[in-house]
Order: sequence, then C-alpha cells, then structure tokens
Amino acid sequence: MTKKNFKPQGQRTVMGFDFGTKSIGIAIGQELTGSASSLKAVKAQDGIPSWDDIAVQVNEWQPDLMVVGLPLNMDGTAQEVTFKAKKFANRLHNHYAIPVETQDERLTTADAKARLFEQGGYKNLGKGKVDNMSAVIILESFFETSYGE
Repeated sequence: MTKKNFKPQGQRTVMGFDFGTKSIGIAIGQELTGSASSLKAVKAQDGIPSWDDIAVQVNEWQPDLMVVGLPLNMDGTAQEVTFKAKKFANRLHNHYAIPVETQDERLTTADAKARLFEQGGYKNLGKGKVDNMSAVIILESFFETSYGE
C-alpha cells in the first residue's frame, strides 16, 4: 500500500500502536479533533506481530501517520524493549511507506488501567483492552504534545 496524497498536518488520520512483545494495541485518531478510539490488539511473538493482522487495520483506516509508543525507564533512559519498539516502528514504515513517529509512553499502562477500571471495574481489565487503551492514550498524548491544548 502506498500513500500518494498526504493530508496537511492537523488534518491527518493517525494510527497509534502500544508495542509489546506479546501483544500490540492499536488505536485510530484524528488530529483535527485530537481524539482517538481503540481498535483491535494483535498478538505478537517476541515483538513480531502478524503483519497480516496489522495490514487489515492499515488498509481499512488508511492512516496518514503512525505513532508507536516508546517504552522508556522513568528517568527517560532506554531499556531493551525500547529498541524493539524502535525496530517495530522502522518495520511499520518499511511495510507501508507511511511516516512513523515515536511517542514517550511512560505511565500509559497505569493510566489505561485506571480509565478502564472507571468504565467497567475489574472485568474491563483484559490484556487486549489495556493494550488498546494504552494505544489511545499514546495517540492523545501525541496530539497534546504536537498541538498543545
């Protein structure tokens, strides 16, 4: 899939990813509204997803930009999974020829669990739901840092 007509910044559809070695959460958002919605988490083996499952989402939503959450230590330093997330971001770009950026994702899992718990209690805390909500939060924080609210 190749994008030919990129939309201007501020009007793009953006796909967000919460990278994990066993599961990758996916969300879709709009720069214009600064909002995001969760899609479907895909299973991964040692950080390598089913590219067919990701292709289904990419082809359906036709994002203009992709944002991958960058897992960092609390002091901002890299950890082993940081490098795997960067590799995943590079592979996304190579697979789809769509620009990919990374976004600091510190504390998104805790925020995701808190939001999901508020919405539905413990039954709402399944792994896929947490990963997807984390992807939503990654996109929302990307919008906030890009455009300030």
